[in-house]
Amino acid sequence: MSACAFSLSARAAVATRVRSAAPQRRVAAVTTHTSCAMTDKERRRQKRHTKIRSKVSGTAERPRISVYRSNQHTYVQVIDDENQTTLCAVGTMSVSIKEKVGKEEWATKTVTAANEVGKALGAMCVEKGIKKAVFDRGGFVYHGRVKAVAEGCREAGVEF
Repeated sequence: MSACAFSLSARAAVATRVRSAAPQRRVAAVTTHTSCAMTDKERRRQKRHTKIRSKVSGTAERPRISVYRSNQHTYVQVIDDENQTTLCAVGTMSVSIKEKVGKEEWATKTVTAANEVGKALGAMCVEKGIKKAVFDRGGFVYHGRVKAVAEGCREAGVEF
C-alpha cells in the first residue's frame, strides 16, 4: 500500500513540476469533433484539420480563410477566430458563382468553379479592407480545387 501511495504522490509531483516549469501561450481550444458516423477517410481528414488548426489561427488584422470541399461543391469562409465571427463566405452554391460557371450539376465540381469562388472571395476581402490572410486548407491536400481557391484569392489581391 505504501508503494501505491508513493507512486501516486510521485505522479502528482511530476505533474505539478511540468505545469509550472514552462508557461505556454494561451491558444483557443480547437476541436473538430463530429458526433455522427464517419468513414475512415473523413476521420483522418478531421485529424489533419485539427493539427492544422492548432497552428493556424485568424485575427481581425489577418483572418483565416477556411476551405471545405465536398464531392459536389466548394465552400470558403473568412473567419476571425479571436472574435469568433465569419467575416464573409462564398461557395459554388451561391447564385453569382453559378451564373459564371453554369447551372449544370457537374459544373460546380470543377477546378474553374473553385477558381471563381477564390476570385469572388478575394474581391469580398479587398472590399472589406482585408489584404492579408492565413490559408487553412481544412485537412485537404493542397491540390486541385483547394489550390484553385488559393490562387483565385491571390489573383484578387489577398496575400497569404
